[in-house]
Amino acid sequence: MLPPLGRRRALQSLLLAGAGWDTGARAAAPQERIDLWPGMPPDGPGPAGAQAVSASGAITRVARPYIRVLRPDKPNGAAALVVAGGGYVRIVAGKESTPAARWLLSPGVTAFELVYRLPGEGWAQPLVPLQDGQRAVRLIRARAADFGVDPQRIGVLGFSAGAHLAGMTAVAPGAQRYAPVDAADTLSARPAWAALLYPVLTLLPPGDHTRAHRALLGARADPARAAALSVERLVDAHTPPTFLAQAADDPVAPIANSLRMDEALRAAKVPVELHVFDHGGHGWGLGEPGTEPAAWPGLFAQWAARGGCFA
Repeated sequence: MLPPLGRRRALQSLLLAGAGWDTGARAAAPQERIDLWPGMPPDGPGPAGAQAVSASGAITRVARPYIRVLRPDKPNGAAALVVAGGGYVRIVAGKESTPAARWLLSPGVTAFELVYRLPGEGWAQPLVPLQDGQRAVRLIRARAADFGVDPQRIGVLGFSAGAHLAGMTAVAPGAQRYAPVDAADTLSARPAWAALLYPVLTLLPPGDHTRAHRALLGARADPARAAALSVERLVDAHTPPTFLAQAADDPVAPIANSLRMDEALRAAKVPVELHVFDHGGHGWGLGEPGTEPAAWPGLFAQWAARGGCFA
């Protein structure tokens, strides 16, 4: 059981303050854009025309995927690749990855917001976002000295379908998803830790009715193909430590996603922390004040401090 909301908000503030984190996302932060690929991305050409951004900050028509680099005032050498969801049909950066990336700056984490390709936008095959996830980690690692980060302290934080992308990067970093294009592709894509929020992880029942499932596999997927893209099925002893948070009443991604992942990680003896909120639904981002999911940033800050993720 969680404490009453008023006490919970106070607890969250104390946890964040104790870990050296601001209690809200920064309004602005210096950032730069770096394309993931030196030329046309694999399996192109993809969508024509300019990238589209909605009034709420949702991104579509991504022809050239990239990372937005947000540098803290006092970097501590840690880094996080932050991945918004959107069912693999759009990227809800304005609600998820942008606020989270800014929030991570407070303890000195250099944040990399991923803007990835979407399967239904003219690419030759649907797994292009997974290519972008691998490439992003490798590129950050290759340029770690330029960014002022430790190449062994790069984590991933993903929301919803973005958690599927982050999770697949964490559990299958060595999968051959594209032909190498430069020296960065000789490096490992394995992150040091993963944080997966209201995640879409399994593409098997009951997770076979999501937009992410349809975007990656179509309406009628072969069970073997669905299993091969279900994050929990790929967990092994090399999977990085993982933080999970989800609401039991999530109407989009069934709570089975987090429960199965927790079980798989424990079976593989991988450190894991799971938080299940009684109420909260889906798509909370950093969490609305007064709601149960608003506790997750403080819980994550505690977990990160205990694990030395950002020390």
